[in-house]
Amino acid sequence: MTTFVAYFRVSTVRQGQSGLGLEAQQAAVQNFLRGDAQLVATFLEIESGKKNERPQLQAAIACARQEDAVLLVAKLDRLARNVAFLAALMESRVRFQAVDLPAADEFTLHIMAAVAQKEASAISTRTRDALAAKKARGAQLGTPANLTQAAREKSWAAMT
Repeated sequence: MTTFVAYFRVSTVRQGQSGLGLEAQQAAVQNFLRGDAQLVATFLEIESGKKNERPQLQAAIACARQEDAVLLVAKLDRLARNVAFLAALMESRVRFQAVDLPAADEFTLHIMAAVAQKEASAISTRTRDALAAKKARGAQLGTPANLTQAAREKSWAAMT
């Protein structure tokens, strides 16, 4: 019987609260685990995939090592959007599986990680460009320093 440690990640608090990204990841993992497989632990993180220092990911990797389990993610980009990080993980001999790439070999994983890294860069560029355009139209970016905590909470409640 193969044992697995599941790792789920979304990038923003809003994605985490909506549950939509998480539900899709969890459904993919559950479908993958049918049969002779055992899930020994689950880790959830709300953090950018560009960051390599993610506490829950580090805990999931440590758990996979301790349990001699396979680290399981729904999609490779949930694990990393960085080729160097993925290469280091491979060299560390932590076994991992991306549900969306069930038959991927090391070469394919490197290529897919490079694609994910390129997409992360494109997302950052598009976000910077959109914010610059918004600022050029006179919009104030960020949270005004004089906004009260009550106003912030009211705004947050309206968005969710």
